[in-house]
Amino acid sequence: MSPAVAAVLQLLALIAALALAYRPLGDHMARVYSSDRHLRVEKWIYKAIGADPHTEMRWPAYLRGVLAFSAVSLLFLYLLQRLQGSLPGSLGFASIDPDQAFNTAASFVANTNWQSYAGEQAMGHVVQTAGLAVQNFVSAAVGIAVAVALVRGFARSRTGELGNFWADLVRGTVRVLLPISVVGALVLVACGAIQNFSGIHEVGQFLGGHQQMNGGAVASQEVIKELGTNGGGYFNANSAHPFENPDGFTNLFEIFLILVIPFALTRTFGRLTGSLKQGYAILGTMAVIWIGFTVLMWAAEFGGHGRAFELAGGALEGKETRFGIGGSSLFAVATTLTSTGAVDSFHSSYTGLGGGLTMLGMQLGEIAPGGVGSGLYGMLIMAVIAVFLAGLMVGRTPEFLGKKIGTREIKLAACYILVTPALVLCFTAASLVLPTPPHSMLNSGAHGFSEILYAYTSGANNNGSAFAGLSADTPWFNTTIGLAMLLGRFVPMVFVLALAGSLAEQQPVPKTAGTLRTEKPLFSGLLVGTILIVAGLTYFPALALGPLAEGLAS
Repeated sequence: MSPAVAAVLQLLALIAALALAYRPLGDHMARVYSSDRHLRVEKWIYKAIGADPHTEMRWPAYLRGVLAFSAVSLLFLYLLQRLQGSLPGSLGFASIDPDQAFNTAASFVANTNWQSYAGEQAMGHVVQTAGLAVQNFVSAAVGIAVAVALVRGFARSRTGELGNFWADLVRGTVRVLLPISVVGALVLVACGAIQNFSGIHEVGQFLGGHQQMNGGAVASQEVIKELGTNGGGYFNANSAHPFENPDGFTNLFEIFLILVIPFALTRTFGRLTGSLKQGYAILGTMAVIWIGFTVLMWAAEFGGHGRAFELAGGALEGKETRFGIGGSSLFAVATTLTSTGAVDSFHSSYTGLGGGLTMLGMQLGEIAPGGVGSGLYGMLIMAVIAVFLAGLMVGRTPEFLGKKIGTREIKLAACYILVTPALVLCFTAASLVLPTPPHSMLNSGAHGFSEILYAYTSGANNNGSAFAGLSADTPWFNTTIGLAMLLGRFVPMVFVLALAGSLAEQQPVPKTAGTLRTEKPLFSGLLVGTILIVAGLTYFPALALGPLAEGLAS
């Protein structure tokens, strides 16, 4: 069987698995976020944090809950790293330096999981489990909560209430993320991933000699890092490490974990708004972009020019032979079209055009299907933009799901889509003109520029992957990428929740003969075009200087 045929079969198997999980998981999440019932363990949590889960919140109160919880999480994780040298289970590792501790805390709280350190050489068991793994759960739950709040904004009328943040946070963690993670961890352990709390010990190497290795609760953290679209690896090699991702089956299983909740949330959206067809339209838009990017990536990586490419059957540099070009490319597309950032190959070693596709996937806003929660609300923001453009073309006040898209709504949507490009382009420009940061670049020319652009694209879009040629563990990069991650995560949430509150206060507009049918394929096509045009107009000059120039020159 040729590698290309094997890649297609993997894609078909993945689509089938996602299709089987779509309805039950989407319906389950709809029940979770619409239920008034609270489990006993949830009641204990509410009592411990002093929250009343029955109190409805308007958008400013909901936002304060998001920001307060995230600020406390940031401080806790920062202090845990700074005190690591005095904690039990530190494996002898010293406390983390202030700038790197800030960067890592910002990264995991923002659901980015950018890592400027080697996990097995810097973090002990306590920081890994009580710090990083916990944030993998709750940062993902925060994203889902904000998405559900926006969906309620479309579903409700004549009220500014969007639900209760604390209830949404706890239920998402306890009823959605935890059960799937337990089952997923058992699958990975059965397939060879490790799960222990062993210390550092020496192991023999295949070609002779020894090296030091430490164990850890790897399988459990691997599952939630993929399921919550987090991406932080227990080991420096991330999901290319055999302790995290042993074989081709686990590789496909981890891709499934990355995609399953973001895709299923479109079903939840349809259920909560009473329009399953609208959910299918959003799903179709996401699927078209995801499959399109996968095919383009295969074309770039299988179709490289030159004798070395022909002998290897494609661009094998930087890819694990356990997964091959097909599995590695499928993983790369999934992780950069979501806010995951996990890698099973080195994106810096991809062809110029292949590396550009990973970058463009993030620059679209990571909405196909996007991060857990953030993908859905990002896509709904783009739907608002698309409806507005359609209204301009026909001279009619735009409507979406029975809500008018007026001046206030379109301003909030426009502010949302401007935040991350401003962060990416401004920080990239600053890094290139200052004298110190370029010394961190392993490569010069177009590829060196791509390393910087990729880093800030990844940070501001809350992805977390990187081009390997950039040495980012410096005060400049730790601080600026940390700021990009925090601003790129929480400033857009301000506009999302403000938009949700504005929509919830409206009175529904009845459908007429002139109402745009947003559940039809025509609208899905318009939405795809809007996404590509917005990203293209914003990033094309920067992409032309980096990956496009490199790809066309090769």
